[in-house]
Amino acid sequence: MLAEHSGGTVSDSTRELLGKAAELAGGLGGTAQVAVLGPADLAGQLGGAATVLWMDHPALAGYVPQAYEVALAHLLAERSPRLLLLSNATVGLDLGAALAVLWDAPMAAYATRLAVEDGVPVATCQVLGGKALAEVELPGDRGIATVVAGSFPASPPGTGTAPEVVAVPPPPGLDGVATRLRRVIEPEAGDVDITAADVLVSVGRGIGSKDDIEIVAELADALGAALSASRPVTDNGWLPKTRQVGKSGLKVKPRAYLAFGISGAPEHLEGMRDAELIIACNTDASAPIFDVAHYGTTADLFDLVPALTERLNG
Repeated sequence: MLAEHSGGTVSDSTRELLGKAAELAGGLGGTAQVAVLGPADLAGQLGGAATVLWMDHPALAGYVPQAYEVALAHLLAERSPRLLLLSNATVGLDLGAALAVLWDAPMAAYATRLAVEDGVPVATCQVLGGKALAEVELPGDRGIATVVAGSFPASPPGTGTAPEVVAVPPPPGLDGVATRLRRVIEPEAGDVDITAADVLVSVGRGIGSKDDIEIVAELADALGAALSASRPVTDNGWLPKTRQVGKSGLKVKPRAYLAFGISGAPEHLEGMRDAELIIACNTDASAPIFDVAHYGTTADLFDLVPALTERLNG
């Protein structure tokens, strides 16, 4: 598997893949090896892996797809793993298909479940935007799976035994990479970090207009919660992008997530389904949000939200 990292910290998706990689390796009679491209001091965050394959080169100082393709293609040819795991986020979407061609391997994309059955890796993958699931076998001697974030529990940082670190000389091809990372432009910080909130009150398309968001904001204030939103709300400019929950927004894991007027598109569910408690309000009883909610109601949010706020403030 590939360790994704930024600012000296491995990503949540990487920590989610660590435990699954070790489990699959056991089922296939092998060991879990993690590729780290760039800084070597990330090995301490990769407990549970048997081996960290570390490669450093000026072209790998930051994430550049072309450089990562060259480095990983070299590692795959040298190590011949049975299965390569990538996150189904930016890096995995960049690299998965390219490596499948370079390595001549089948790929299962948008995987939400991985298992070994009769010695063969089997992936359950989202298709049609998550509206259906397909079970895919990866027979032969190699395969690639890109995994949807949140599909597996994350290993806490620093857990597990420290892996062996093996320095791998960079291939000559890295010297000829035509692209370089000039600088990283960080997004402007939002007024609230919704990823750190214990309670989120989230609003979706069902709110109808920007002016009506105020009634949900009042409930959030009464609960001492942060206000968040689904993509249609931020796309309309009713709330800033820093408040967006979902695959193209932010992934959140609050103690409680209250969703009002959110239907539950796969893109949104991917960002909040790991909340400890999910409470949903949507007038459509068949809305997908109810598939992940612990409690739900089909009451009209314009009746329910003011009543809840009045009760909390009373």
